[in-house]
Amino acid sequence: MNSFSAIQRPDIIRKITGSEFDLLVIGGGITGAGIALDATARGLKVVLADMQDFAGGTSSRSTKLIHGGLRYLKQLEFKLVAEVGKEREIIHKNAPHLTRPEKMLLPIVKNGSFNKFSARLGMWVYEWLAGVKKEEWHQVLNAEETKRAEPLLIKENLSGGILYYEYRTDDARLTLEIIKEAVKRGTQAINYMKAVEFIYKNEKICGAKLRDELNGKLYEVYAGCVVNATGPWVDELDDLEKKHDTHKLHITKGVHLVINKKKLPVKQAVYFDTHDRRMIFVIPKGEKAYIGTTDTFYEGSLSNPGITPEDKSYLLKCVNNYFSCNLTSGDIESGWAGLRPLVNKKGKGPSEISRKDEVFISESGMIIIAGGKLTGYRKMAERVVNKVVEKITNERPEKFLPCTTDKTILSGGGTETAANFSEFEKLKMSRGLTLGLRQEEIKELIYRYGSNIEELYTIIESFLKSVPGSNEKDIPVLLKAQIIYAIEKEMCQTPSDFFIRRTGMLYFDIETVKRWGAEASLLMQKILNSEDKLKDRFDAELKKSIEEVK
Repeated sequence: MNSFSAIQRPDIIRKITGSEFDLLVIGGGITGAGIALDATARGLKVVLADMQDFAGGTSSRSTKLIHGGLRYLKQLEFKLVAEVGKEREIIHKNAPHLTRPEKMLLPIVKNGSFNKFSARLGMWVYEWLAGVKKEEWHQVLNAEETKRAEPLLIKENLSGGILYYEYRTDDARLTLEIIKEAVKRGTQAINYMKAVEFIYKNEKICGAKLRDELNGKLYEVYAGCVVNATGPWVDELDDLEKKHDTHKLHITKGVHLVINKKKLPVKQAVYFDTHDRRMIFVIPKGEKAYIGTTDTFYEGSLSNPGITPEDKSYLLKCVNNYFSCNLTSGDIESGWAGLRPLVNKKGKGPSEISRKDEVFISESGMIIIAGGKLTGYRKMAERVVNKVVEKITNERPEKFLPCTTDKTILSGGGTETAANFSEFEKLKMSRGLTLGLRQEEIKELIYRYGSNIEELYTIIESFLKSVPGSNEKDIPVLLKAQIIYAIEKEMCQTPSDFFIRRTGMLYFDIETVKRWGAEASLLMQKILNSEDKLKDRFDAELKKSIEEVK
């Protein structure tokens, strides 16, 4: 089994630079992760590299929903609705710990985007196309029932509502579990490795020079096929070839804000109209609720899109217009801005551009995947790997397995399928209570790590045996155990990797980040034996991240 430990990073570098691979995937977001898993499962020898952390871009900054595709009906994309609806069920089956059914309320208001007839018709079409199971079919509510379902709604103009299901996820952790499963099956994966130049043979790309962003060293990786799966950076990587005049992407920005539920006490998730005839979400998560998303064209920094005062004002206005609350910018605890890499379609507004993916092949043989959505990652990967296999088998006689990722249980899914996950939850809850953990802590761990929670429990148990007592200055055992697990099992390199993409604490528990950020950084430096200058750099990154989310 290959290593996915940050401690073993030098060994991984030696392996990826010491032999030739069938496939080099550049980009460790959800799309690149899916491609690596699919290709490895078919029998290809694969390297996955990202210039920053895995899921460091769009794949940790979505609305954190596995959409069934309802929103795409407005664009009449029936094929896309059917595909992502079926894919949603596959993801739920393969990663039950990361995909929770979430009742979503669609209020019907006078002069809104939907009336009762169009909303019901849309739901019927959606459920038929997407293959929604009977127990999750929609319910139609009258105005009073809608108000009871969500008392915070402003009653004026409310004529009814529809309850339907979406699936909530942790986008970054879903990406990580896919990569962990790929690594388990043979992928070599490494973060903080930036492609800075392509290597050619007979005018065809046969690899890339990768720069280690932690120490500046250059390494050469050779592969029979190279895939550009860099999301918003597709055009930037494409430009290294210096053969293209036109770009493939329109970049749009989506912002989400996190509010304490005491300020926004919604009972359930709501998908509602805005004053400018868009639709946005309010979604409760523990003691918080988050609002999103905006949809505007974007031309700034791809690495740090940022949240502007205009973004905040827009989302707060949308919520205040629809709910009985009076939110101000002072109520914002955290938030994130993500970029959507949409395939370039001239003359269309941000919300009108299709979310469908497209595959391109450059003159020098690089395969480029652009566009797409989180829910459709597996089918996107399948289409790309089909082209990779076709290219390889055209050059040499070889047989590869067909795509099997629809049946591949991801890391953390274990043997606990969606059907018996509640029983699994009871068992792990009982085990956690014996270790002195609180119920809410255990539930969070179950839905973060799935069947891998046992490894967390083993680490916690070892601490309890070796350190019987602690004081308030010690880093909490649960936090320490997760840091160790993230470094040893999830290639976590920096405090930002941990607090943002391994746990989501920067977004949904920012007080813990502020309280223990410095201690966590020291612990990570000790475990990784990193230099002081790297620690200073990572501390500055975390500080900047804390400032940016406000």
